[in-house]
Amino acid sequence: MVFLQVFFRFVVKGSLPWSEELARYLMVWATFIGAGLAAADNAHIGVEFFVKLFGPKASKFFLTIAYLIVLFTSLALLNYSFIIIQYQFATGQLSPAMAIPMTIPYLALPVGFIYMAICFTIAYWRNMKSL
Repeated sequence: MVFLQVFFRFVVKGSLPWSEELARYLMVWATFIGAGLAAADNAHIGVEFFVKLFGPKASKFFLTIAYLIVLFTSLALLNYSFIIIQYQFATGQLSPAMAIPMTIPYLALPVGFIYMAICFTIAYWRNMKSL
């Protein structure tokens, strides 16, 4: 999308008024979906000092605490994202350039947090089996 915008601006000498906005919304969606994918692959940043310092029982304990913190944080943020979505529905706000309902870009929040919570839960069970 950004490439098209640059092409149209410098080669065609006319810009696409909606391309920057679409690129921004796609980036938000990619970020939240990517967070869930990273959770599924254990690619999130983590402090493994305590996990490796102690034995297997303590490792399970620290991993459980870490996953519970992430799960509860995801669920809390999911709750707040529903508040934002409700506000967007109530106001009926449209995006400036594309004139789409702002609920579409903001839906990335609850979808991403649900996906992240599911992926972290699956990753937790996988890690517990491997320990």
